[in-house]
Amino acid sequence: MDDYEIEQPQREIFSVSQLTSGVRQTLEQNFPLTWVEGEISNLATPASGHIYFSLKDPNAQVRCAMFKMRRRLLDFEPENGMQVLVRAKVGLYEARGDFQLIIEHMEEAGDGAMRREYEALKRRLRDEGLFESKHKQAIPRLPTQIGIITSPTGAAIHDMLTVLKRRFPSIPVLIYPVPVQGDVAAKQISKMIHLANTRNECDVLIIGRGGGSLEDLWAFNNEHLAHTIFKSEIPIVSAVGHEVDFSIADFVADVRAPTPSAAAELLSPDRNEWLQKLRSINGRLISSMQNRLSQNAQRLDWLAQRVSSPQQRLERATLRTKELQQRLFLAQKNQLQQHRNQLHVLQSSLLRHAPQQRIAAYQQQSTLLKNRLVQSMQSTLQRQNERLSLLINTLDAVSPLATLGRGYSITRCAETGELIRDAAAIKKGMLVETRLEKGRLLCRVEKSQSK
Repeated sequence: MDDYEIEQPQREIFSVSQLTSGVRQTLEQNFPLTWVEGEISNLATPASGHIYFSLKDPNAQVRCAMFKMRRRLLDFEPENGMQVLVRAKVGLYEARGDFQLIIEHMEEAGDGAMRREYEALKRRLRDEGLFESKHKQAIPRLPTQIGIITSPTGAAIHDMLTVLKRRFPSIPVLIYPVPVQGDVAAKQISKMIHLANTRNECDVLIIGRGGGSLEDLWAFNNEHLAHTIFKSEIPIVSAVGHEVDFSIADFVADVRAPTPSAAAELLSPDRNEWLQKLRSINGRLISSMQNRLSQNAQRLDWLAQRVSSPQQRLERATLRTKELQQRLFLAQKNQLQQHRNQLHVLQSSLLRHAPQQRIAAYQQQSTLLKNRLVQSMQSTLQRQNERLSLLINTLDAVSPLATLGRGYSITRCAETGELIRDAAAIKKGMLVETRLEKGRLLCRVEKSQSK
């Protein structure tokens, strides 16, 4: 054994720089851009514009750096204690051997991010005009039926039903059950608003739920739900959360109630107050009817004194009828006598002006004029016939048809209808129309010769 040396194992020795460099490369290769959520602490903002801080949770923390160019893209100011969500590269700061995150993007997490999203949506919908008072519908003073869109098992529905039963139990209530929290809540609430408008069973709707955190109430900060509320033809009362809670639904709805119980109280009149009003109206109505009956009774007595008995009225009417009959008989007799006298005068005048002789003279004169007219018309007709024959002969001498009858023809351009007088105006392939004495020819020119 002493004759042999024991070979020592080969050791690989790293310098500190090599070690930290290797660890950094390993981290960067195995951890690409990563999302990390945590709370900001130990925030430092040097004059360079970079920011340095620790990101922690209850069990661990990690150092972070965000350089100036990336920080400029932030739309909020990081603060200690703020819950944030960052997208970062995992690395190692070799100079100190510190494990760290290089932040490329940062946004608020939890309620902070929700609050920013809420404010952005609120501004956008306000700019679109969804909050304007001119679009708000009036709430009925005494609803015939109230629709409530809420969770059927929550405390809110119990509170609203209790208030409605106490104040005005005769108003019927229709419940549209929906979840009021979670990813599908806003969609289900919108669906129920559509259903209520389609059925048209209620003349006012309440949408709401009990109190909670911003995250609990988030379903009522949905843009689609806001537009659905805005388009509803049924007035909507929004009752979301407690008095200090404001949701987008509150701003778009026709009326905002601070709590579900307040919404029920707003829509239900006080039964005792209405009963008192009804008693007062009933008393005034009875008094008015009694006064009217008294006045009518007095008027009836007065009219009875003025009206005579039917027998007296009948006797006066009989006397009046006889008087009118006598006057009518005398008037007819006088008129008949006048007509007889007038007829006698007309007959005498007619005999003095008998027309027989004048008719005979007119007949003789008419016969003479008729003969003269016949002779004149025959003479005139003879002259016109002779003139017409002359004009026909003249027209025939110059008529193009006579020329065509002698073997000539007329040629026009088939497209424009213009007369062709010179062969030079015709091009090869042109379509021409030739008129003969009998019929027409449609020809295509193969060759033309001007002379």
